[in-house]
Amino acid sequence: MASKPGILTEWPWASLGTFKYAILAPWAIHAAYSYASATKDEKERELSYFLILPFLLSRILHNQIWISYSRYRTAKGANRILDKPIDFAQLDRENNWDDQIIFNGILFYLGYIYIEAAHRLPWWRMDGVVWTFLIHAGPVEFLYYWLHRALHHHFLYSRYHSHHHSSIVTEPITSVIHPFAEHIAYFALFSTPLLTTLHMGNASITSILVYLTYIDFMNNMGHCNFEHIPKQIFSIFPPLKYLVYTPSYHSLHHTQFRTNYSLFMPFYDYIYGTMDTSSDSLYENSLVRKLEVPDVVHLTHLMTPESIYHLRLGFAHLASRPLRSNWYLRLMWPVTLWSMALARVYGRVFAVERNVFEHLKLQIWAIPKYYVQYNMKWQKESINTLIEESILQADEEGVKVFSLGLLNQDEELNKNGELFVRNHPRLRVKLVDGSSLAVSIVLNAIPKRATEVAMLGSLSKTAYSIALTLCQGGTRVFTTSEDDFKKLKAKLSTDAAHNLVLSKQNSPKIWLVGSRVSEQEQLKASKGTTFIPFSQFPPKKLRKDCFYSCTPAMLAPKHLENIDSCENWLPRRAMSAPRIAGIVHAAEEWGVHECGDAMFDVEKIWQASLKHGFRPMENVVELSWESL
Repeated sequence: MASKPGILTEWPWASLGTFKYAILAPWAIHAAYSYASATKDEKERELSYFLILPFLLSRILHNQIWISYSRYRTAKGANRILDKPIDFAQLDRENNWDDQIIFNGILFYLGYIYIEAAHRLPWWRMDGVVWTFLIHAGPVEFLYYWLHRALHHHFLYSRYHSHHHSSIVTEPITSVIHPFAEHIAYFALFSTPLLTTLHMGNASITSILVYLTYIDFMNNMGHCNFEHIPKQIFSIFPPLKYLVYTPSYHSLHHTQFRTNYSLFMPFYDYIYGTMDTSSDSLYENSLVRKLEVPDVVHLTHLMTPESIYHLRLGFAHLASRPLRSNWYLRLMWPVTLWSMALARVYGRVFAVERNVFEHLKLQIWAIPKYYVQYNMKWQKESINTLIEESILQADEEGVKVFSLGLLNQDEELNKNGELFVRNHPRLRVKLVDGSSLAVSIVLNAIPKRATEVAMLGSLSKTAYSIALTLCQGGTRVFTTSEDDFKKLKAKLSTDAAHNLVLSKQNSPKIWLVGSRVSEQEQLKASKGTTFIPFSQFPPKKLRKDCFYSCTPAMLAPKHLENIDSCENWLPRRAMSAPRIAGIVHAAEEWGVHECGDAMFDVEKIWQASLKHGFRPMENVVELSWESL
């Protein structure tokens, strides 16, 4: 929002939420019906009307491709322009980027209905294409330059344009984040070539579609936070530097504010003396910037097929919220199937996110495998191969700590990472599974007054450590499984074993639950029971009369920067125990593995996490992800 919002700041359909797309429905339905019911000759005349909706959808896809590509490139670090962070506030502010496409769609439909020259358009006219781009290069670029300078006058800037400049570090879609009034002015300006060629009678479907695609392409390209225009093209044709701007050129406008006003052609900045003197040096420095070598890597994997949209490289508004099932994503099953096929063919670990913690550079890598595949025995070897390759890559690059998230550290898969240490005893990178921090988080989530707890679900080294600590401390631990009772008892001393109880009643109000806790077991809990997971996956939420705690996680400190997405089902700025443990191990320079049967000092890592600013989460939170 602008610092002093003026009139026509809000979009007229802002209150409709996701139902705003229904605004276009009457025209889209009428266009489809008119085209389907027309004769052969009439279909040719109505084609431009019918193509409006497919073109709007193609613009959404075009923008999304730029968003995903830009986020991937900036995570890797090569050619990055600015290192400043992006936060959730920017994501929320830029969440309505599709409003301008809806607005354009309304005007296209109205234009077709009320402008007779928009009917019976041919597919192609060369003179129309030439005139379109001549008018853009002349009047449009000139008028935009002065409009843009006017918007930087304090009166208009505070009421309108400051909303756009709230984003210092730009993403492709930042290009269209403006108040409604600004979009009216921009559309009036950009429609000049279209209306002129319609009036001249040489417009065509191609000239209109290509021109609007050119506007989207240049807008997205210029707002990337990485430089990708090769220096060679300016060497081959030097005047091109006056005709085509670069991402670094426009990035300076967002950091300096009073320079580089031009739209796509820097020509007028040179004429009127508003070109930033550091434009060339920033461009060259960005081009030679190498891939970033992180200090800490956290390895995760995909969950459901639809979780691809929740990644930071997917839909930004979904990534900025906890993972949950959205009904409208089911309508995208063709795209989902395509992404699954692509993940299978690509078959390589890829960078998802970049963060900064004090002096440490952090990255998240993801394995293109889904949760269900981790439960298939025939997938075990290929998954371990991917994990091993990523560990070796990190070791070769000089990464200090490599944390294993979710099922990448599963005991049945690789013995909590021990397989890789055994296969490569000279690893310099330290593997961390975060089990010790998970234990401390669970122990500190149990109310101090609690004298007895129940433990259910699949046992793990985290569960054994929790049970040992509780029993030694005098807390009674109940279990309903005779097999689990024997396994736990074998790990306890004679004195501690007295506090382990085999009972079918599960009377305690505190339940510590692991993965695979059954629905029948949950239903046996008494009203008001608190479920505290010790596994990395939350139990399915069945009881409305009970409370469900979060999986082992903590809230990140403010100085952990560039967090603009949620980690799976966790709320904003919450991080899982393995991810935090990797950061703390690197910050403390402990230089030891924490994988296999090894456990780090529980109290030591808890105090170290608090020292570095990580905070316990509230005991009970609403789980957003219902089931796997």
